[in-house]
Amino acid sequence: MDYVNLGRTGLKVSRLCLGCMSFGSSKWRSWVLDEDDAKPFFKAAVEAGINFFDTADVYSQGESERVTGAALKEYAKRHEVVIATKVNGPMGADANNRGLSRKHILDGIDQSLMRLGVDYVDLYQIHRFDYETPIEETLEALNDVVRAGKARYIGASSMYAWQFMKMLDVSKARGWTPFVSMQPQYNLVYREEEREMLPLCRGEGVGVIPWSPLARGFLAGGRAAPREGNTERARTDEFSPRLYYREPDFEVVKALDEVAKARGVSNMQVALAWVLRNPAITAPIVGTTKTHHLEDAVGALSVKLTDDEVKALEAAYQPKPVLDHG
Repeated sequence: MDYVNLGRTGLKVSRLCLGCMSFGSSKWRSWVLDEDDAKPFFKAAVEAGINFFDTADVYSQGESERVTGAALKEYAKRHEVVIATKVNGPMGADANNRGLSRKHILDGIDQSLMRLGVDYVDLYQIHRFDYETPIEETLEALNDVVRAGKARYIGASSMYAWQFMKMLDVSKARGWTPFVSMQPQYNLVYREEEREMLPLCRGEGVGVIPWSPLARGFLAGGRAAPREGNTERARTDEFSPRLYYREPDFEVVKALDEVAKARGVSNMQVALAWVLRNPAITAPIVGTTKTHHLEDAVGALSVKLTDDEVKALEAAYQPKPVLDHG
């Protein structure tokens, strides 16, 4: 396993981050693994050298954090792992139990720490932009979370580049803790972040930890239409049809099939290798529900694509609307 700095910080993270949305409660989503089924994935990840784990309070309505915390406590020492979680999504019917207000952030971090069973998280991230809360309020609250020792660093997720730049500028002007990471969607069939967000992050020294590097499994192939596929998530996912399934997307998968077949590796490994090849990327977040998913992800680290292969993979891409920015 390779380790790199997260942005301009001294924090070392593995080149793969284990996404923990797949672990928690099957009552939340049918494809989510309950605790007993989830634990072997944490064990295998730790044994493979992965030290970076990403969850969120809203995943399984807190159960993902609890499962993540319990598993990491069993398989690793606290100082050996980098735990990331997120705040913003609704955690109940209460009007203040969501968003990025000072109240919700300060309440949210305490609840997350309790569920994770830790004294601090390494990375506390805002889960999208909050259009209803002044950014000064959000940034000051996050600064106070860090100053209180409840988080070591702060990060952000999918938003417009101008919004992120504005937040970075306000933090700098006020002397508040800056964002050190950005978590955008980025994969072979969604490359819109190449226009502004990725160059911005490189210029500002912000680490990029993209979600859905495999397009929610779409790039693995086997999906001729929405709600078709060889996994429970593919058959029940209501989100993917909003993002993918255009004709050029299938052409990208066709090219991916050809490169993977010629290489003698899986589609997943080629798709991840393509993401990892971008110099802006720190560590893609990979979700796993089958043992071979994790094995393939680790194997992708040794796949080095040629310029001709990259050209073939990128040729069919067609620009699409910016998606999922809140």
